[in-house]
Amino acid sequence: MFPVKKNDFQEGQVLIFYKPYHWTSFDLVRKIKIILRKRLNQKIKIGHAGTLDPLATGLIILCTGKATKQISGFQDLNKEYIATIELGKTTPSFDLETEVDKKYKLEHITKNLFESVLTTFTGETDQVPPVYSAKKHKGKRAYEFARRGIEIELKPDRINIYELELLEFNLPLVKLRILCSKGTYIRALARDIGKALDSGAYLKTLERTRIGNYCINDAFTIDDFEKDISSIAIHYPE
Repeated sequence: MFPVKKNDFQEGQVLIFYKPYHWTSFDLVRKIKIILRKRLNQKIKIGHAGTLDPLATGLIILCTGKATKQISGFQDLNKEYIATIELGKTTPSFDLETEVDKKYKLEHITKNLFESVLTTFTGETDQVPPVYSAKKHKGKRAYEFARRGIEIELKPDRINIYELELLEFNLPLVKLRILCSKGTYIRALARDIGKALDSGAYLKTLERTRIGNYCINDAFTIDDFEKDISSIAIHYPE
């Protein structure tokens, strides 16, 4: 875990956090702002370097003060995820935000077939983002249309999947480690894997474990961070 020093926040700090389940990236930013204002009596600018879906957990980079100018650089870094995908079912959002809408056969899917299909997804490819996403369409977020039942067509984005490793194969569940470029939607990858298997699939769980060289093992939990700030406030009273 990286040390936190009181006087660094205005000048700029890069902090890495573990985002809890059901929290938005903005929820985390808001919470850290409250902690700093409460503990250090400072109003500090904070921004996050890349969103993480509410139903995902894991690593998020926050930049404070003058370090917010570095955010775009962090957004360009490669990301690593651990994903659990359920085969044989689909949901409209490609994850658990929506309920299962279709079921498919699984009998033909073997481990060898699955591993063979995985190899077709490594390298550069064009990926169509999920309609339940923050992608912009006619000035609005795509999920605004999706949640109102309005069908839209999103243009594919060029992405790169550098590594795609099968960690567990226990039908209907498979667990993958994915190293990919920015802009990659793991929910969309689950959708596409299901189609390639002549079946269906959706993302059941997702954890971001690495951003560039920043690792989840070094990340603060919110409680850890608040305790660290508390000790600083004791040693350096306002």
